[in-house]
Amino acid sequence: MIAAYLRHCWQAGNAHGLHSPFVYSLYTTVIRNRAKPPNWAAIEALRKTLLRSTETIQVTDYGAGSRRHNGNLRSVDSLARSAQKPPRYAQLLYRLVKHTNAQTVLELGTSLGLTTAYLAEAVAETGGELISFEGCPNIASLARHHLAQLDTQPVDIVVGNLDETLAHRLLDIPRLDLVFFDANHRYEPTLAYFETCLPKAHNDSLFIFDDIHWSNDMERAWAAIKAHPATRVTVDLFGVGLVFFRHEQPKQHFTLRF
Repeated sequence: MIAAYLRHCWQAGNAHGLHSPFVYSLYTTVIRNRAKPPNWAAIEALRKTLLRSTETIQVTDYGAGSRRHNGNLRSVDSLARSAQKPPRYAQLLYRLVKHTNAQTVLELGTSLGLTTAYLAEAVAETGGELISFEGCPNIASLARHHLAQLDTQPVDIVVGNLDETLAHRLLDIPRLDLVFFDANHRYEPTLAYFETCLPKAHNDSLFIFDDIHWSNDMERAWAAIKAHPATRVTVDLFGVGLVFFRHEQPKQHFTLRF
């Protein structure tokens, strides 16, 4: 495991990575850890139920859309299959919230609420709050139902076009500890959401971007975020990308096996 870490740091072309206690600790104690929240079995049981669902709903899609479906009628099982993070990534988000002791957590893209449930479990342990944004009212309604089913800590779900709701909601938030970006998977909106959240970031904030290799647009967005002057350390885990703003760190980029 440690050898893999060092090899990937070397392949990233940054010799400083071999002497980065911060990234070393993150990799060994959080990323490669397999700790699960107490309620994980209930969340995964709900996932299995949703994957067997025959229900269909009318969706409002402000994002890049689906690669599999045309039109606005979607089946719940397809949303559970394609619009939710796999358990291991959702559980990683849980561990990252706990590791950073995040008090104010944002999720851009609630979907059916499964990943939201993992975040809510972590926020319950840190004593913080979780604010989740969902564009589609029908999907938000399902998510609220699922979160109530799982008896999670209350989640503030903001419904509407993220281009309008995000900036407005941020007016009442003094600082952001952790943000999970899983909304509009296109280049310009992804960068716009990053820039909108950036003024509320602090030295120990963590921004997590979903599906950084999902499309050419997301590849471009990830490259731009890595190059941004405010970005200090990034970690590419393929399924997600982690962005840190630690001013004491040299600018470094890592690609690690997860």
